[in-house]
Amino acid sequence: MEDGNLSSDCSISMFKHRVYPPIYLVIFLLGLTFNLVSLCFFVSVWRRKKKFTPVNLYMVNLLVSDLMLVCSLPLRAFYYYMESSWVFGDIACRVMSYIFYINMYGSIYFLTVLSVVRFVAITQPYRYMSMQNSRNSWLVCILVWLLVSLASIPMLTSGTVIDAYGRTRCLELNPEYKLIQIRTLIIANHATLLLGFIVPFAVISICYIFVVRSLLKLRKVEGRPKSQYKKSMSLVVIVLSIFLVCFLPYHVMRTVFLEAEMQVRDKGYGGSCRYIERVRKTAVLTLCLAAMNSCLDPLLYFFVGENFRLFCQGAYKETEAKSLAKTEGKRKGLTSELREGTRLTSELQEGTRLTSELQEGTRLTSELQEGTRLTSELHEGTRLTSELREGTRLTSELQEGTRLTSELQEGTRLTSELQELNAPNSSRPDT
Repeated sequence: MEDGNLSSDCSISMFKHRVYPPIYLVIFLLGLTFNLVSLCFFVSVWRRKKKFTPVNLYMVNLLVSDLMLVCSLPLRAFYYYMESSWVFGDIACRVMSYIFYINMYGSIYFLTVLSVVRFVAITQPYRYMSMQNSRNSWLVCILVWLLVSLASIPMLTSGTVIDAYGRTRCLELNPEYKLIQIRTLIIANHATLLLGFIVPFAVISICYIFVVRSLLKLRKVEGRPKSQYKKSMSLVVIVLSIFLVCFLPYHVMRTVFLEAEMQVRDKGYGGSCRYIERVRKTAVLTLCLAAMNSCLDPLLYFFVGENFRLFCQGAYKETEAKSLAKTEGKRKGLTSELREGTRLTSELQEGTRLTSELQEGTRLTSELQEGTRLTSELHEGTRLTSELREGTRLTSELQEGTRLTSELQEGTRLTSELQELNAPNSSRPDT
């Protein structure tokens, strides 16, 4: 659904170049994130049980369809970012259109199947229990894929086109289409609109009318909501929202767009571009809304999928637990380091105290040694004083002995003199 002629005054090429790349990239990031989380859940279910319930099986096929579209969006964004110049080859161009329609109508039919299953579960629970056969569920999935794949085969015929400026065009209405070819597209669009949108939407609406009536009666009788009630009401709201927001505007504007393009091929622009530009710009916006269904489908898995919310809560709690454990580990590490630091500080203070005591002990030891030395010197002085006194006494005695000796010598001398005097006297007779 694009304008076909870049050279016309009614081209909206600049509008597409501003709108498509950012919107496609946002849808790509959100859709890839949500669908990968959903894929992890379904893989975990398969590993535990080695099988899927019918509801989970239909959701897995819906997930595969969404991932196909999401992975194709970067190529679409790059094409419009390069100002409508396709560089990925003719085959890739055909596959892009094919994938888009497979995703859209695959999503519509799988949502329809989920709605019918929920209708049976609410209104005829015994029949629903008998439908819990994986073989029948696989058969339904195969039929849906065959239907949308075969119905989308005409998209493989729309390849690349070289425009008047020599650029390779893709994903747009061929500007060389004549009036008869546009009419053929309109007829094909009416058939697709009927079988691909109106019939599924009618089936869903009828199912949900009975589902809501049964749920209201159930709630009125029992007086309290149940998980089954909440899950079923969530399915009603989400599926209707996807149809009304994503698919209804696109199908309405695609019909209006093709009719407008046929009028342009038949009668020209009529001297004014206002109407055709509005139609083309609205068609661009509704195409973006149609691609957005890949971001909204994961809401089904969260609100309706069996145990999906518990899985998300468990993953969140596990992440939170890891974060808390990491924080607790850091806190414990800091506490241990703080305690270790405190211990080391205490040991350092103790070491400082011991060092001070050691220095004090060393000083005291030095003083003691000095005192001992002084005591020794004092003892030595005392000894020397004693010896000096003894020497003085001996000297006194020696002097006394010398004096006595002198006196003795003097007595001896006097005795000698006396004897000398007596000797002549004795030679006399008178003596």
